[in-house]
Amino acid sequence: MPVLTKNRPQILYSCYAHVSREGEHFIPDHVFGYVKSGTLEVFLGGKNYVFTEGDFRFFRKNQLAKFIKHPPAGGEFKTLSVTMDQATLQSISSEYNLHTENRYKREDALLLKSNRLFENYIESLAPYMNGTGEINQMLTVLKVKEAIMILLQTNPELKDVLFDFSAPGKIDLEAYMTENYKFNVDINRFAYLTGRSLATFKRDFEKAFHTSPNRWLQQKRLHDAYFLIKEKGWKISDVYMEVGFKDFSHFSFAFKKAYGVSPSSLN
Repeated sequence: MPVLTKNRPQILYSCYAHVSREGEHFIPDHVFGYVKSGTLEVFLGGKNYVFTEGDFRFFRKNQLAKFIKHPPAGGEFKTLSVTMDQATLQSISSEYNLHTENRYKREDALLLKSNRLFENYIESLAPYMNGTGEINQMLTVLKVKEAIMILLQTNPELKDVLFDFSAPGKIDLEAYMTENYKFNVDINRFAYLTGRSLATFKRDFEKAFHTSPNRWLQQKRLHDAYFLIKEKGWKISDVYMEVGFKDFSHFSFAFKKAYGVSPSSLN
């Protein structure tokens, strides 16, 4: 259940009684979080991370990720997440003269060592978990700032990522797309994440793959879908989102156009 805010910053409390296999997510801002109960699996940057009850975590911004939320036996999966938006970070940077000094080289998802500052902070967020009514917007802004200052106190090396306001740098497009094509985001997002304008992205893409981005993405996703259905026996309802389609009818139409048969005929 989202708590407050039409705009970032925000504090989010999640609660699920059943296994929740969510689709992909674009993480636009840094996130500090806590697993109150259950287990959170995250696939991000080509790696799989597992966070369990009592874990504190940090996700770097501008990442594509997939989440699976597992409640404990007979219980509910519960997490708290604090999004640290750029405007708030820029305000703190200006006020306290905090700036990036070195290039951040750690992983994109971190398990943070528990400490009393973290524990006390989470306890102070009880109103967000109890659903006791709307929380004052100014108070939420202060709580987000508090989270940032606690992170700097306990993990000073995070200064180099928190106060890095530059756009993603230009990276190897072929390697990135081969790794992330199953994420259903538009090519504008892929262009940004690979450090390119849309025009440059399209030009570089066609040089690397000898076809357009949209055509290549659809062909790759359909090829994977065919393999999972025909060779692995996956249910169609599980396949289309797994390979990067959000809409089943679009997937079914594209599949039949590509292979001459409906996906259901392969089961």
